[in-house]
Amino acid sequence: MAVVKIEEIRKLLHAQPFRSFAIHVADGRGIPVKHEDFVALAPTGREMIAYQPDGDYQVVDVLQVARVKVLTRNGGNRKFK
Repeated sequence: MAVVKIEEIRKLLHAQPFRSFAIHVADGRGIPVKHEDFVALAPTGREMIAYQPDGDYQVVDVLQVARVKVLTRNGGNRKFK
C-alpha cells in the first residue's frame, strides 16, 4: 500500500481552481472532500478532519490514506497517487 504524504493533500486543498477529491483509507472507505474549507489539518500533519455538507465528519490518520482521487467534472475520477 502506498502512503499519501500530507504535502499531496495540501496541494489538492490549495489548488486553484479547487477540484473535489476523495480520500481512500486503508480500510477501504472513501471520504469525499467537496470544498477546501471542509478539511482541517492538524499542525503536525498527522491527522485531518474531513467534514461533509450535512455536518458529519471523519477523523483520519494521514498515515492510513492509501490514495487520493480527483473527481472529474463529468462525475468520474482520476487517481492522484
